[in-house]
Amino acid sequence: MPWNDNANPGPWGSPSGGDDKRDQPRRPTGGGGPRRPGGPGGPDFNGGFERLVQQLRDMMSGGGGGRSQRNVAAIVAGGAFAAYALSGFYVVQPNEQAIVLTFGAYSRSETPGLRYHLPAPIEHVEKVPVTSLKKTDVGGSGADADAPAESQMLTSDEQIVDVDFSVTWRVADASRYLFVTRDPEAAVKAVAESAMREVVGKTQLQPIISTGRGQVQQQTAELMQRTLDAWGAGVSIVEVQIRSAGPPPEVVAAFREVNNAEQDSDSAENEANTYRNRVVNEAKGDASRITNAAQAYREQAVREATGEAARFNQIYTEYRRAPGVTRDRLYIETMQRILQSSNKVVIDAKGASAPIILPPDVFRPKSAPPAPAPAPVVETAPAQPTAKGAQ
Repeated sequence: MPWNDNANPGPWGSPSGGDDKRDQPRRPTGGGGPRRPGGPGGPDFNGGFERLVQQLRDMMSGGGGGRSQRNVAAIVAGGAFAAYALSGFYVVQPNEQAIVLTFGAYSRSETPGLRYHLPAPIEHVEKVPVTSLKKTDVGGSGADADAPAESQMLTSDEQIVDVDFSVTWRVADASRYLFVTRDPEAAVKAVAESAMREVVGKTQLQPIISTGRGQVQQQTAELMQRTLDAWGAGVSIVEVQIRSAGPPPEVVAAFREVNNAEQDSDSAENEANTYRNRVVNEAKGDASRITNAAQAYREQAVREATGEAARFNQIYTEYRRAPGVTRDRLYIETMQRILQSSNKVVIDAKGASAPIILPPDVFRPKSAPPAPAPAPVVETAPAQPTAKGAQ
């Protein structure tokens, strides 16, 4: 079928106006030259384009056939439905969890990746970041935004302390996070303030402002987690950090004076303890020294007494064997022990008719320095008893 055969309407249908081209004479098909588009023997593109434009004009103006209108409406409706169906595709990021709502009610949770839900208004998606950390400040975020109503608390020793702290938390369960509490951030802040007040109320002031902050932070975080879990808030507490803790600004001067007085008291007490320890240790040392000396003296006295007793027993044994000889030997040993340190000279006066004069050196001690010689003393020793007289 040639393209220029108007007997068949071709893909563009019949020309406008409803004229029957079959009654028109056909163009000659012969010729000696090459065929060209639009020329004799080639397709009539211009005519087809004109017919397509005319049909579109008729459909826009309502003058076209009902079948063409239905076809166009079906195409448009199909395209709209496809666009509506494709609108249900969505992407969940790695740090997110998607919550699908069916007519506003919870339906399911979706993990990261490319997901699909029924287009609105049937289903709706809420994306919640579950790995991102969130921070809530209690007591103000700085010196310019201080909130005494939140930060001032009462300790167990009835002291007022100003505590500014921050809570770091994240979403643990996206569905509970969205539906259990109306305002999760406000709920976390309220629970944080309540938990800190309870922990501070059981703790004294000094540990809070010095070395006990870590324990207070840990107890507060644990109490917050228990409370939020009881509510089912779907929140996980990561950390509680105390930024500052001290007395209120109105009583800082008085608080410093009290601290100085306590430090002076501690210093005086430490000095007293040091003096007491020194005196007690010295007294214990003296007592130990005296005790050791007494024990040594006792040991010495006991040993000397034991030796004397043994010596006496030996002498007594010898005395029983030879009483006279033993008595003479005891007498001689005793006189020798007494006179060896005395400046006296004993002379037997038997047969002496005149005084005996001795040189001064006799009476001078050998170890003493030279000194004036004393007047010599001459004594007459009594006659020693004989063995017979002793008996």
